[in-house]
Amino acid sequence: MSKRLFLVDAYALIFKYYYAFMGRPMRNRDGVNTSVVYGFTKFLRDILKREKPDMLGVAFDPPGGCFRREIFGEYKANRPPTPEDIKLSVPYVKRLLEAMRIPVLEVAGFEADDVIGTLAKRGGEAGFKVFMVSPDKDYGQLVDENCVIYRQKGDSVEIVDCAAIEAKYGFSDPALVCDMLALWGDASDNIAGVPGIGEKGASKLVREWGTAENILANADKIGGKTGKNISEWGERLLVAKSLTAIRRDVPIEFSEAELTMCAPNKTALRELYRELNFSSFLRELESAEPAKVSVVQEVAEVQPTDAVRKK
Repeated sequence: MSKRLFLVDAYALIFKYYYAFMGRPMRNRDGVNTSVVYGFTKFLRDILKREKPDMLGVAFDPPGGCFRREIFGEYKANRPPTPEDIKLSVPYVKRLLEAMRIPVLEVAGFEADDVIGTLAKRGGEAGFKVFMVSPDKDYGQLVDENCVIYRQKGDSVEIVDCAAIEAKYGFSDPALVCDMLALWGDASDNIAGVPGIGEKGASKLVREWGTAENILANADKIGGKTGKNISEWGERLLVAKSLTAIRRDVPIEFSEAELTMCAPNKTALRELYRELNFSSFLRELESAEPAKVSVVQEVAEVQPTDAVRKK
């Protein structure tokens, strides 16, 4: 059986846990918002127990933006500033990964999905089964026989493979997800789609005509208002494709040894859990049997006193 490599999109999970706990954030005794780190820790704990991966790496977006801003200056410009609690949480998440001896994957000028795309390609070529851990639909373009998307769905897991892509969009080549997104646009990244074309229209065009380049070249044959809009949109469609395309040539070494799972640094992990008041994880670390503690109980354990809350 092939070894299994899990590649995690860090910020996708960080934002997920920040908003999941926004109504009732967890705080340690010093009043620090620990929601993101708690969610991330629980996720890693669960995935290690459930999947027992052979290899694991966590990819981060680097500071300073990426090459897409050079292509389109307004890329992601519609997003609000990153919440301060997230900024304060990231160093703790990286400390957690260091203590668990899980490599942080970060390359200047490239986003996490480009890093994951590159390592997924090299991992698949090396004969590993690759699981890309993210809820983002963009990763669909990377799916192939050796590489799938791994999504948490409540307490269960959804695996998105080639068959799932075809069932959802109606075309058999997952690489065409990139072309579909170029037509449809991606509001979260401030990428405008062709006017009048939504998800269904974009997937239908890709089923019938294939790539964005071929769709643009055959706009007159597509005809009607849709063909007219595509023709008028012109080169902007190809610019959108260059923004939605996940790079697979990032200058990062694929190291099986570095990604291979190993025992955590329990001393560093113990220190971090104590600092964050993660009592259930601390108990689990100290015992042979994992502690079965609910999120509600954990929140209650780390809620600050009224004195701290009023600071």
